[in-house]
Amino acid sequence: MPTPPPSSSVQAARKAVGDRLREVRRDAGLTAKEVARRAGWYPSKASRLENAVTPPSDADIRAWCAACGADGSAADLIAASRSADTMYVEWRRVQRTGLRRLQESYVPLFERTRAFRIYCSNVVPGVLQTHAYATALMSAITDFHRIPNDVAEAVDARLARSHVVREGDHRFALLVEETVLRHRVGDAATMAGQLGHLLSVMAYPSVSLGVIPFSAPRRMWMIETFSVYDDVIAQVELLTAQVNVTAPTEVAQYVKAFGEFAELAVYGAEARALITAAVDALG
Repeated sequence: MPTPPPSSSVQAARKAVGDRLREVRRDAGLTAKEVARRAGWYPSKASRLENAVTPPSDADIRAWCAACGADGSAADLIAASRSADTMYVEWRRVQRTGLRRLQESYVPLFERTRAFRIYCSNVVPGVLQTHAYATALMSAITDFHRIPNDVAEAVDARLARSHVVREGDHRFALLVEETVLRHRVGDAATMAGQLGHLLSVMAYPSVSLGVIPFSAPRRMWMIETFSVYDDVIAQVELLTAQVNVTAPTEVAQYVKAFGEFAELAVYGAEARALITAAVDALG
């Protein structure tokens, strides 16, 4: 049975904050309407906050705790709320000014991570992208999301952060579906260059690159692209958002899925043959 979508864990985290707000109110012996009255809100707002219909702002939490005479609970509640909020990061929020800042934001995570597990079902992993491929891909993203065009700067930032593949004590286990080799991002020359680069990076001692063939018996169904960093955090890429999974049991599910995919993949000469065949198919 498929695992619940990552957004379900986000909603669960937000519900937990709402439940804690309800406990604070009940401990104070107040009704939701009374909390709303004391905070100067419409009566329905307290209900929306308790039921996680509306995520609370820091100011909302402080006002709630003040209304309940529980100012000492505000800091912990704000921390829990912020944690829930950062689990689900909408692209429109972090791409308001373009893509460069988003690319740069990954640098600290990349530099402190020692073991990378990356599964890609749609595009070449970012750390292995060529300049031309990244340009074509980011241009498409910019057009689709209708955001400011800073593609040139964003591509430079993406390639700069990829130094971790060649430098430092980092290990990369990367898996791509064979479809990734066949989907044309950019023109034929762009794809040929990108596929040639994949052949080159397979020689890096820090890189293990596997390809899951079309013909592989699917014991594990194709899912969304995800990355696991040191078994501590899993990042899942959706069309509209990035989901940051930190609950150990959920991270373990992504590690398990990666292991299943790894058993489906081919490596070494067999992987190179699939990449070469994709190059030949470009004509």
